[in-house]
This record gives sequence, C-alpha cells and structure tokens, in this order.
Amino acid sequence: MVSVRLFAMALLVSYLPLTSTLAAELVMFDSPVCEYCEQWDREIAAIDPKTDEGKRAPLRRQSIYDPMPQDLKSIKAVIYTPTFVLIDQGREVGRISGYPGEDFFWGFLESLVAKIPTPSGNCLSPPPSHSDQTERNQTC
Repeated sequence: MVSVRLFAMALLVSYLPLTSTLAAELVMFDSPVCEYCEQWDREIAAIDPKTDEGKRAPLRRQSIYDPMPQDLKSIKAVIYTPTFVLIDQGREVGRISGYPGEDFFWGFLESLVAKIPTPSGNCLSPPPSHSDQTERNQTC
C-alpha cells in the first residue's frame, strides 16, 4: 500500500512541471545593464501582476546572459533587451521587442494576450484593459 502511495506522489510531482510550462506566461528577456529594463521595472513591474494581462500570462524573467532553459529553447533569438515573449502551450504567441513606454506597452501586451484561447475552448476573448473596464464580445 505504501509503494502505491509513493508511486502516485512521484507521478503527481513529475507531472507538475509539465503543466506549469504549458500555461501562458510572459517571458521578459533582460540584462542587468539595460536602462530600458530599469525603466520597465520602475513603471510596470509592480502593476503587471495586478492587471488582467498579468494574471492571464504571469511574468517570468530570463537574463540574456544566463543559459537558455530547456523549455525556452524553441524561441527565436532575442537581440534587444527588454524583449517580452508571450508563450502559451509551449509555443511563442508573439513578442514585444524593446520597451516603448508605458502607454504603448499596455496596448501591445493587451493585443498579445488577446491571442491566448480562453479556458472555455475555441473562442478568443480579449481581457478588458486595465484602463478600459467595458466588457468586450468574444470573437470566434
């Protein structure tokens, strides 16, 4: 009986990383010497997790100087920092190269996140913007 429980726990633990890598996430490729990364940190970093976009695609940071993790090896080369790559189900949905300022960033991010399928199925439903609280129709 104990071995069955251990097997079940091992199976569950081995499955957890697989499910988390398939969830939508926004990967920020940054550099410790990037002034635009610092500007993004000042203007956006604290707000992002509280927005609809940040909740649908939580931020993950990756230094361009660190080795590329296995689950990000399929991403095309990143040249500029910061570069934000939206990943869903293990594939690249789109990217924002550079940091164009707070107003443009939110618009670009909203457009990218709108491409992520909703949990209900085949329709895409853009989340309401952090500045636009009106409801939007689903697009099928």
